[in-house]
Amino acid sequence: MTPAAPLGWLGIARLGLVQAAIGAIVMLATSLLNRVMVVEYALPAALPAGLVAFHYMVQLGRPGFGHGSDRGWRRTPWIIGGMAVLAAGAILAARTTVLLASAFPLAIALSILAYAMIGAGVGAAGTSLLALLASRTAPARRPAAASLTWIMMIVGIVVTAGVAGKLLDPFSPERLVSVATGAALTAFAAACLGVVGVERGAENPRPAQATIAFRAALAAIWADPLTRRFTLFVFVAMLAYATQDLILEPFAGLVFGLTPGESTSLSGVQHQGVLLGMILVGIGGHGFARGSAFRLRPWIVGGCLASAAALAALAFAAGHSRGWPLAPTVFALGFANGVFAVAAIGAMLDLAGRDGAGQEGIRMGLWGAAQAAAFGLGGLFGASAVDIGRAALHADAQAFALVFILEAAMFVAAAAIAARLGTAPSAHRHPQEALA
Repeated sequence: MTPAAPLGWLGIARLGLVQAAIGAIVMLATSLLNRVMVVEYALPAALPAGLVAFHYMVQLGRPGFGHGSDRGWRRTPWIIGGMAVLAAGAILAARTTVLLASAFPLAIALSILAYAMIGAGVGAAGTSLLALLASRTAPARRPAAASLTWIMMIVGIVVTAGVAGKLLDPFSPERLVSVATGAALTAFAAACLGVVGVERGAENPRPAQATIAFRAALAAIWADPLTRRFTLFVFVAMLAYATQDLILEPFAGLVFGLTPGESTSLSGVQHQGVLLGMILVGIGGHGFARGSAFRLRPWIVGGCLASAAALAALAFAAGHSRGWPLAPTVFALGFANGVFAVAAIGAMLDLAGRDGAGQEGIRMGLWGAAQAAAFGLGGLFGASAVDIGRAALHADAQAFALVFILEAAMFVAAAAIAARLGTAPSAHRHPQEALA
């Protein structure tokens, strides 16, 4: 049997629809239900934060999910199965949220199960989706493919948040369950439409590398210095990226005096910058960097350094809030984040199968686990560091400034690691693929 032809733009867009569905369902659990628990049910913010952190912890099993899809004939069943578990977990999470007011112990137990299902579903579907994208996308199209699929994910989140927000008013427990159920089932149906048939004609068995047992396969790819270095880069960069998530809006309110509506609008400005950065990488990486084995390295390094510069500017702004152009600074931070994030995803697609087909899933799983660990720790670290700084310094501005400086330092460290990615010798039999 001949290998399947690379995906065209329509096929890539269909896989982007799956990514949009994943983002839409995860938004229900990490954003909508978070707000409902804290505001409508007056529960401590630590409860939803802990559940979200737990779902990231479950995603540390991504290498196992990726290896499982490597060993199969097709990745589609892993994607659809993962989406089914993810959707069911989100529906269960909505139902257990309603139970918190009347049967708290039972609701907590069911919530833990629900968020475990969400983490497992994201791990299985997301890892297998990226592995499929890596194995079926032509190298020249990978930067644009990464950009397109992540833009579609953000669009999915924005559309779902907007529609769900309108349907939830006026709020009631019954309306919450029905809206969450409808959104999860719609996203699942969209994911199925996106992935069904994409692997048609590609049902040949996986190469011999995919038949290796999980521990041996993981040990083999971890023996590669480039894989280890890239894993470290993903963790450090995503830790810096995630640390700002929970503190930017409080910073705008406490230091600049912005209202909740104004700080939410500021978050929208940041996401506009993210989208523009993603589009730039999609066009620039596709059109101007062909022929280089690791063509996205300059974009990654530049995005990390620009993110560090924007965070340093925010740290300076903390002490000079009067008249400071906060919105342009936040837009610049979002733009830099978008550049480095999509360039990093594109590099993952390039690196996933560099020693031959059959290991894309476990490699993507390893990097996905590093990202999940960073996201789980980043939000907790950022919020805790600000709290400690405010208590120790008795000054909001200085506390936020110190955390922003720490984030900037992490981005500089990530840029230094990325700059050395091409210097790592390969531990495999293809030294010319060391991405120098």
